[in-house]
Amino acid sequence: MSFRRVIFWSHLSIGVAAGAVIFVLAVTGALLSFETQITRLVTFGPIEIAEDAPRLSLPDLAEAALTATQGRASALIVERDPSLPVTATVGRGGGVLIDPTTGAVLDGAPEWLTQGFSTVESLHRTLALSGEARDAGRAATGAATAVFFALLLSGVYLWWPRAWRWSQLRPRIWFRTGLPNAKARDFNWHHVLGFWALAPLLVITLSGLVLAYPSLRQALFDAYGETQGRRQFGGATVTRLADPRLEAVYAAALAEERWNRMTVSLPAVGDDAVTVEIDRGTGRDPTAKTVLTYALDDASLTGAESFADRSPATRAFLWMRFAHTGEYYGLAGQAVAGLASLAAAVMVYTGLALSYRRLLQPVLRRRKARPS
Repeated sequence: MSFRRVIFWSHLSIGVAAGAVIFVLAVTGALLSFETQITRLVTFGPIEIAEDAPRLSLPDLAEAALTATQGRASALIVERDPSLPVTATVGRGGGVLIDPTTGAVLDGAPEWLTQGFSTVESLHRTLALSGEARDAGRAATGAATAVFFALLLSGVYLWWPRAWRWSQLRPRIWFRTGLPNAKARDFNWHHVLGFWALAPLLVITLSGLVLAYPSLRQALFDAYGETQGRRQFGGATVTRLADPRLEAVYAAALAEERWNRMTVSLPAVGDDAVTVEIDRGTGRDPTAKTVLTYALDDASLTGAESFADRSPATRAFLWMRFAHTGEYYGLAGQAVAGLASLAAAVMVYTGLALSYRRLLQPVLRRRKARPS
């Protein structure tokens, strides 16, 4: 058997074995591409706040946020657009909307939206398995990501034309019309989508492997000679304060010339400084964020950390984390990641259809033709 046939049958067999899980990852990845923008649009769209109405001070908003969240609010997100509400963050990803003119709690994202995206994310990470089966689901999605990465590499070899002539190259890079049957169409689509989506899919799968396997994350930090930081979630409840000095800190942060939103942390008991995260991007691009540290006593700036100030390993990991969703490159990156995910779903379908015609259809035809 020739080397090309070995690659072909390996490509076909592992693609058939992992095709269903890869299809789920591709479709859910496409649905999650613009989760941030969709959530903001649906949540903030119906809200109308008078831009000329007097606004509460930041300490008053902090007091309203702490009251509304039973003391669990840890920061306030203030939008540059005065017609948008203030968000009191609670835990990982949670939040309560506060009217900046009255301090009243506003309706947040509708339940159907949050529940829908939660289900899609659960499918993407663990195939929606829970309890003891959650680890099995996470292992399946990680293995499917590794298989898809191998399919992309072997696909490059199989796609490569034997001779670089336009007659052989054109059906591999552009869609054809007037094809004689569905098999020819699926073959054309499989090759064309693989060509155009190859680069973003390699980034998505490689970064997905790093996110899926802690050992790969550790290897990334080891390669840079750094120690991976450990983020702690949960633990003892921290008592936050609506410190009156927050107003001076907020006024100092407003001197920043360009920002879309800022996240002001609420100080805990005994804190002598607070952080203000200045976001100049879409909300998920780490390169567009700068963390400023202010002293509470006099609102003086005592520190600033931008993306460039992070360690090389941290920057590499953040690139992988947000390149996985395309958010590292803003809206254009999200669009590319979403389209590449859709292309992957179609590639899985066409690959399985071609495999069915090659493997099962002949068997079914022979059985049908066999005398009764």
